[in-house]
Amino acid sequence: MATFDPQTHSGSVLLDDGLELPYDADAFGGGSLLTVRVGQRVRIRTEGTGAGLRVTFLTLATLPD
Repeated sequence: MATFDPQTHSGSVLLDDGLELPYDADAFGGGSLLTVRVGQRVRIRTEGTGAGLRVTFLTLATLPD
């Protein structure tokens, strides 16, 4: 987890290759999370390619979908 805004439930994730991807409240709300901490490992699903790549689902790496 790179950033997280607890008011909007949006932020960004930092991938292992260094790419930072933003996510919105819909992606955050897809899992069972109430909050996350910067630095936590998360599991994501993405959609699109290139500049259109976006996070569609986000949860902790240890939680089931």
